[in-house]
Amino acid sequence: MSQENLLASLKNLVSTGASIAQTRLELLSTDVQIARAQFLSLLVMVIFTLFFLFFGLVMLALLIVIYSWETDRILALSLLTSSFLVIGLILAFVVLRSLKMMPRLFEATITELAKDRQELANR
Repeated sequence: MSQENLLASLKNLVSTGASIAQTRLELLSTDVQIARAQFLSLLVMVIFTLFFLFFGLVMLALLIVIYSWETDRILALSLLTSSFLVIGLILAFVVLRSLKMMPRLFEATITELAKDRQELANR
């Protein structure tokens, strides 16, 4: 009789473990889908933003150079080049800083697994 109870307890334990593992995998899958959707949305916006900003800056540079063609074309080109480089470096710094501040991937899953581990350790 005690072996039957032990076997039933073991089956319940395995069933509970499988249920917990399934729930955690579903949570991980949801985290991956959310991260992928956010990344693709951000990537599309960055590509379009860079395209239009680049095109606008090229047109602005051409306008300034053509306007100052007879007087100071070298000065205009050097000022535009230096300003583009400075703005590019500032934006690169901002991008790197924002990448460092991004939340960890699968943060919710890691938190739940830590709770599970702590709960099992307490028993």
